[in-house]
Amino acid sequence: MSTQISPEARPREEWTGQVGFILSAIGSAVGLGNIWRFPGVAYENGGGAFLVPYLIALITAGVPILYLDYAIGHRFRGSAPLAMRRISRWFETLGWYQVAICLAIAVYYTAVIAWALSFFWYSFDLRWGDDTTTFFLVDYLQVADVGGADPWFTLDFVPAVLIPLVLVWVVAIIVLSAGVARGVQRVNLLFMPLLLVAFGVLVVRSLFLPGATDGLNALFTPNWAALGDADVWIAAYGQIFFSLSIAFGIMITYASYRRRRGNLTSPGLVVAFANSGFELFAGIGVFAALGFLAGQEGVAFGELEGITGPILSFVTFPALVSQMPAGALFGALFFGSLVMAGFTSLVSILQVVSAAFQEKLSISRRQAAFGIGGVAGVISVLGFSTTTGLIALDTLDNWANNVGIVSAAVAMCVLVIWVARRGRELRFHLNSVSTLQVGGWWTFFVGVLAPLVLGWMLVSRIQTLLVEGYEGYATWYLGVVGWGAIAAFVVFAVVLTLTPWRSPVDVYAPWPRYDRSHTPPARGGKEGAA
Repeated sequence: MSTQISPEARPREEWTGQVGFILSAIGSAVGLGNIWRFPGVAYENGGGAFLVPYLIALITAGVPILYLDYAIGHRFRGSAPLAMRRISRWFETLGWYQVAICLAIAVYYTAVIAWALSFFWYSFDLRWGDDTTTFFLVDYLQVADVGGADPWFTLDFVPAVLIPLVLVWVVAIIVLSAGVARGVQRVNLLFMPLLLVAFGVLVVRSLFLPGATDGLNALFTPNWAALGDADVWIAAYGQIFFSLSIAFGIMITYASYRRRRGNLTSPGLVVAFANSGFELFAGIGVFAALGFLAGQEGVAFGELEGITGPILSFVTFPALVSQMPAGALFGALFFGSLVMAGFTSLVSILQVVSAAFQEKLSISRRQAAFGIGGVAGVISVLGFSTTTGLIALDTLDNWANNVGIVSAAVAMCVLVIWVARRGRELRFHLNSVSTLQVGGWWTFFVGVLAPLVLGWMLVSRIQTLLVEGYEGYATWYLGVVGWGAIAAFVVFAVVLTLTPWRSPVDVYAPWPRYDRSHTPPARGGKEGAA
C-alpha cells in the first residue's frame, strides 16, 4: 500500500540565494508594460507632475501589497491556493481564482512575445518598410475585418505568428520543467543583465538623436494642475499595481521558494524600486526617440499618434528605427529587449499555474510543465495565432487585468486582513525574518487604503465597460470573451477547490511560531529564532 507524502514533507524547491530571488522577482515585475505603458501613462497624466502620485502610490500600495504577497507565500510555504487555504480553508477558492487569471494571461502574453520575436528577426532588413501600420495589422497579423465579411472567430492561422508562438511555448515548458533554481532562476540571471545592457545602449543612443530634448521635455514638463484630477491619481495607482506583478499569485509563489530565514522586506524594496527605476529609464529612452521621430516627420510632439501600448512597439517604433542611423541594430536591441522582458514575466506567470497543480495533484514539476503547459499552449495557438487573434487578445487582456486582477487584490486584502484577521501575524512574520521592520502603517495601507483605491478602480472600470463597451466591439462578443472569461475564472476556481487534494496539506505549523500575545520583534530574526 502506497502513502501520499504531504507537500511540506517533500524537499521544497528553493532559490539558491538572495540574488537569485531578487533578480527573479525583478524579472517578473519588469515586463512589456514597463516599456510601452508607463511612458504614455505619465505623458497623458501630468508629465513630470505624474511622478508625485506615482511615488506615493508605490509607497502606500505597491510596496505594502508586495509585502503582503511575500508574507503569505513565505509563512505558509505554498502556491497561491495552498497558502490561502492554510490561512483559511474557505480562501482556497481565491487562490485558484488567481491561478485562473495567470493561466489566461499566459495564453495571450505568449502571443505578444511571439510578435516581438518576429520583429526582432525583421529588424535586420527593416522588413516593415515605410507603412508600418499596414505591415503590422495587414501583412503580419492579417487581422480579419470582423463584423464585416469575416466572423469574430476563425481558425485561419497566420504562419508568421504561429511558428514563433510555438517556439516560445516550447522554450517556456523546458524552463518550467527544469525547476525553480535550474530553470526560472537561470533564465533571470541571464536575461536581466542582458536586458539592462541592451536597453541601456538603446537609451544612450536615443539621447543623442536630434530632437531628443523635445521628447524629454514633453515627458517631464510638469502640469501641476493635473494633481487635482482624481483620474490622474487612479492612473498612478493602476500603473504601480499592474507593473509590480502583485496580488495574483506570482509573488506568493516566488516567496514560498525563499529559504525559511530569508530576508523579505529589504529585497522587496529593491524589487519595487528597481521596477520603477526601469520604468523611468524606459520612459527616457522611448520619449527621446519619439522626439526624434516628431522632428523627422515635421510635426509637433503632441501630434504624434501611437505612443503607448502595442502600437508604440509594433507600429511607431519600427517607423522610428527605419529613420535612425544604424536602425537595424537598434531595432534588434529594442525587440530583443521586449522578448527578454516578456519572457521573464511569462515564466513567473506560468510558475504560479505549475506550482498550484503540482501541489494539488501531487505531480512532478515535469508532469505539470508538459501537461498544463501543453494544454495552455494548444489554447494559445488556437486563440491567438489566427486572423482574429489580435481582437481576442485585446479583449481578454482588458478584462483579465482591469476586472480579474483588481478584484483578486481587493478580495485578498479584505479577506486576509479583515475576515481572517491575519494582519498582525503576517506583520510579525515579516519582522521576524527581516532586518527592515514594518510598523502599523503597513496594516493600514493593505487593510484600508489599498482596498479602497483598488475598489474604486474596479467599480469605475466595470461601470465604464457596462455602459460604453470596449473599442466598439460587438456587445455579444464582449459578453463571451470578456465577461465570459471572468465567469470562467470563477467556475475554474470553484471546481479546483472542490477537487480533493491527493496528499494531506492541512497539518501544517507555520514558522516562526506565533500567538496573539506576541508583538512584532524589535530586530529581524531574533524572536523568530527563539
